[in-house]
Amino acid sequence: MRIVTTLPSATELVAALGLEPVGVSHECDYPPSVASLPSITRSRIDADASSEEIDRQVLEIGETDDGVYEVDVDLLEELEPELIVTQGMCDVCAVDEAVIADAVDRIEADPDVLTVDPHTVDDVLDDLERVGRATDREERAREVRADLEERIDAVRERTAGIASRERPRIAIFDWTDPAMIAGHWTAELVDWAGGEYGLADVGQRSTPREWEEILEYDPELVVVAPCGFDLEQTAANRSDLTEREGWDELAAVREGRVWAMDGHHYLNRPGPRLVDTLEALAPIVQPERFDAPPESVAVPFDELEEFVSNPSGPTETRADQAP
Repeated sequence: MRIVTTLPSATELVAALGLEPVGVSHECDYPPSVASLPSITRSRIDADASSEEIDRQVLEIGETDDGVYEVDVDLLEELEPELIVTQGMCDVCAVDEAVIADAVDRIEADPDVLTVDPHTVDDVLDDLERVGRATDREERAREVRADLEERIDAVRERTAGIASRERPRIAIFDWTDPAMIAGHWTAELVDWAGGEYGLADVGQRSTPREWEEILEYDPELVVVAPCGFDLEQTAANRSDLTEREGWDELAAVREGRVWAMDGHHYLNRPGPRLVDTLEALAPIVQPERFDAPPESVAVPFDELEEFVSNPSGPTETRADQAP
């Protein structure tokens, strides 16, 4: 089947089923082999800009009819897709279903369009099976889902008996200027990892928060994982938080429990590697129960700049070993 994917998580879902798309988005980079595939999209945003500047660009584009992304319709025509996997969750994070619908109307091919809109881990696993049905890989999808659920259960079994008083209050930022608390599946990942996530409910969208609200919550553990940012770009924008009034007084900062996580590849990418995110989050939340997370996924915030300047090299994760 000739498959086109319009966002990284969709590409990873397809790859987990042993398939390779004929076309992908400009952001698709995993598995590494997809980097050489034709890219049908481009962004009107400078993704290398600061978090504040990216937010400004998004707001400006939102006042026009252009949209953040555009599709190369001529290339899409050449690829003759039979199935396009797109998303309806966020028109800022990736090309959405409306943009794809417009592009499909302009080509001769008549592909099926599968739209994913996950807000929980179960939604992601359900999307895996939906893609499996659409590509005649149902059995493979069930096998992959069973393996992912087994890994989730392994973490949950080790944190199930933790008392409430032993669960640290956690804040996870998926944007830093403005400050945004990560939503969707994040609350359940934190719960499974042995923490308390009091600033967002399971399935709730990520939204900007007043800094005073975060100060009042006074998290005992902070994870900084901006959407679309790897560790290097997170390091470049760390002052968005560290220079805020009251940052140094947060319990997490005083106790040295602030971490940076690769939000681009892990926390904010709703595909199979959300389970890798959980496995990296668990030792951050409950370090006495788990081995340290891979440095390719997360590092202590105060070691971040040194790490990106002198990286020790990528650490293999379970996702890298997956078939």
